[in-house]
Amino acid sequence: MAQQTPFYKDPSQSIDVRVKDLISKLTLEEKVSLLGYQSKAVPRLGIPAYNWWNEALHGVARAGEATIFPQAIGMSATFNDDLLKQVSTVISTEARAKYNLAIAQDRHLQYMGLTFWTPNINIFRDPRWGRGQETYGEDPFLTGRMGSAFVKGLQGNDPHYLKTSATAKHFAVHSGPEAERDRFDAKVDEKDLRETYLYAFHELVNAGVESVMSAYNRVNGVPNSINKVLLTDILRKEWGFKGHVVTDCGALDDVYSSHKTLPGPVEVAAAALKAGVDLDCSTILQRDGLKAIQQKLITEKDVDNALSAILRTEFKLGFYDDQTINPYHGYGVDSIHNTQHLALARKVAQQSMVLLKNNNNILPLNKSAVSSIMVVGPNAASLDAMIANYHGTSSKVVNFVEGITAAVNPATRVEYDLGCDYRDTTHFGGTWAAGNAEVTIAVIGLSPVLEGEAGDAFLSESGGDKKNLSLPASEIAFIKALRKGVKTKPIIAVITAGSDVDVAAIEPYVDAIIFAWYPGEQGGNALADLVFGDVSPSGHLPVTFYKDISNVPDYQNYNMKDRTYRYYSGPVQYPFGFGLSYTSFAYTLDSKLKSTYKKTDTLTVAVNIKNTGKTNGDDVVQAYIEYPKIDRMPIKELKSFKRVSVAKDKDETVTLKIPVQDLQKWDMTTHKWKLYPGQYKLVLGSNSADEKATADFTIAK
Repeated sequence: MAQQTPFYKDPSQSIDVRVKDLISKLTLEEKVSLLGYQSKAVPRLGIPAYNWWNEALHGVARAGEATIFPQAIGMSATFNDDLLKQVSTVISTEARAKYNLAIAQDRHLQYMGLTFWTPNINIFRDPRWGRGQETYGEDPFLTGRMGSAFVKGLQGNDPHYLKTSATAKHFAVHSGPEAERDRFDAKVDEKDLRETYLYAFHELVNAGVESVMSAYNRVNGVPNSINKVLLTDILRKEWGFKGHVVTDCGALDDVYSSHKTLPGPVEVAAAALKAGVDLDCSTILQRDGLKAIQQKLITEKDVDNALSAILRTEFKLGFYDDQTINPYHGYGVDSIHNTQHLALARKVAQQSMVLLKNNNNILPLNKSAVSSIMVVGPNAASLDAMIANYHGTSSKVVNFVEGITAAVNPATRVEYDLGCDYRDTTHFGGTWAAGNAEVTIAVIGLSPVLEGEAGDAFLSESGGDKKNLSLPASEIAFIKALRKGVKTKPIIAVITAGSDVDVAAIEPYVDAIIFAWYPGEQGGNALADLVFGDVSPSGHLPVTFYKDISNVPDYQNYNMKDRTYRYYSGPVQYPFGFGLSYTSFAYTLDSKLKSTYKKTDTLTVAVNIKNTGKTNGDDVVQAYIEYPKIDRMPIKELKSFKRVSVAKDKDETVTLKIPVQDLQKWDMTTHKWKLYPGQYKLVLGSNSADEKATADFTIAK
């Protein structure tokens, strides 16, 4: 008689039945061997080795040729969640293709799998944090919207199979100091925890994110990777999370080695499994899980619970099924880094760049009228300034020099000079040549060696973080020297960075400023598109640009008071949401709000956007709520936004909806969400300090 197919290999069975069947066939030793990111093979059951660690922050990373999109903070500056979903759909397509090609050669390599440890949805609460560039900025609502869109594109919409698995990280209250991340204790009260630090995680859980990564640090004394309140009580029981929890890499070692809250690895292995960890990005669970059982700190059922969670993800990805029934099995070489993907990278870079200054409308330049251009600066031809961190590789990166050169007629003279480095404040190049050109484009700013993750940003003096908001002193001196050399001719400054910098230091010496972030492989072409007016700038800042970092609380202070536009009322260089255009827009409310609302209602407002300028352009309508004057209410808060394209002399109508329950705040007395009655105000504008249209309303008792 033919042997019956085991349930775990039968795709007609439910995932829960298949998981239970497979676990019943595994020995205890085999079960424990599967709990680490370097998952062991179990040949007798047809289980291959698998490396869970893969990255895709703004493109498939560390896995060879892949499309490199703008860094996450730049993609957030588009305020375009529909576009971001297109980006992550491309990323998951390339990921599936690379996985299919690798598996066909029986390669089971790190960074070539389908479980991606992205997006980073930590709140960028302080501009000194080097990894803030990996986030979607300082606002919980924007982060939740952009992160959810990214997850949906990564995971796909097939009813049976995940395209790839996404991970919301780092859970929770994690945003520097980077050098102390393995031992730092973030002190935060319940109100800031719920309203700021957990908000986006809850949104991504609601969006179906498959995985959550626990952070290195402690929260109020408890390391995140053994924090039962966060990982089980809130994440699973309160929010209903159904996926798996993975630790950050080496985080379990930190519990006993740097946090020193438990005596050794055996106790940590037990505490992690009991708290709700399923997968270990180190070797502690695999190495010490059996010892924890033998010492009766945990039971085999604890191991089964963790293993069930990660096996469910594997079944959803199709690991145990005939690949031909998987809708993603056909992706191959032509799905990687193709023409369409490059075009999307260019479009995202165009929408990400923020115009901060345009004196006398010097931009856009008339490319047919400009006969000579000088492109100069330490980041003008820098690969690192294009691709940021957690990046792939590409043979088609177009830097700023190449983009400007390719955009103009060959009869136009274009020169390039490095100009300066990050350190020398006295020796400069290109100033004489700039004086001989009609216009100078100076590309300055930071790069991933100056800000980033601990260990990667090796020129950072603060373990990856920034000590202050200053541009390198050499660049400031260079811009001053450049102005002296070109006298009255236009200088266009382009700044690359992943965060707020002190633009004021160079602003008086230049005629226009474009903040380019780290714009990905099409950044050079996108810059040229903006400079020469093929596209009107439409990026908006997802972070506040402070006047002075001394106005912000101590870096180690996790209280939200006086931080971000939601709680900061001091002087700024540029407010959250700021971004200029080559055109102008006027708002008119097409509908009126009701006078009174209750919790089950939805605020619905139609706003007419008229392009009152001289060119086509995109605007981002931002809807903010001002709350009743109650202690610890935000000054104002983004609660809806919509990007809209409007042709010159035309108008478009945008409808925005805000569920009233989204206006609830955490009550410290009842430890629950509460809708506070009182007077509210809806403010529509193009940044957090702008009021183009307003409407008052009341929340009834």
